[in-house]
Amino acid sequence: MSCIRFNTPAQRRQLATDAPTMRGASDLDGPVAQFLSPAVTASKIARIRKLATDPNPKIRESAASSYHAPDEVYEVLSRDPDPGVRACIAKNEHVSCDILRRLADDPDERVRGFVAINFFVPADAMQRLADDPSLVVRGLVDWKARLAAEAHDTHLVGAGAP
Repeated sequence: MSCIRFNTPAQRRQLATDAPTMRGASDLDGPVAQFLSPAVTASKIARIRKLATDPNPKIRESAASSYHAPDEVYEVLSRDPDPGVRACIAKNEHVSCDILRRLADDPDERVRGFVAINFFVPADAMQRLADDPSLVVRGLVDWKARLAAEAHDTHLVGAGAP
C-alpha cells in the first residue's frame, strides 16, 4: 500500500481553506487533525450508488458501510443476497429504523447479531431479538442490556456526587 495521497485540485483547495479552523481546535490529535475530510458532494453520492451495484459483494459492503448513502441505496442493499452486505447495513448507524426492524428477522444469524448491537435499533426489534432462536443473538442482546444498565448506574452514581 502506498503512502502517497493524490488529491484533486478542489480537495486541495478545501483542505487549505479548512486547515486554519482546525489548528486551534485541538493539538492533542497531532498534525492529521488539521485537515477535514472533503465535503460530501453529488459525485461522492454517485460513487456510492455505483459501488452499491458492483458485482463484487465486498465492494457492495463498502457502500453499505457508508454514512452518506441515500436511503434508497440502504433499502436495496438491505435486501442483498449476500449476508455480508446485509450485515454491513445492520451495523450502520445511519440506516432507518424500518430497515433495522426488517433485518431483525433476517435468516442470517450474523445479520441479526449486528442488528442487536446497533445503537439505534428500535425497542420492538430488540424485543424480538431477545427471543431469537440463536443463542449468539440472545447473548448479544443480553450483553447490550448489561452495558446499558451499567452505563445507567454509573450515570446515576455520578449525578448524586457533589
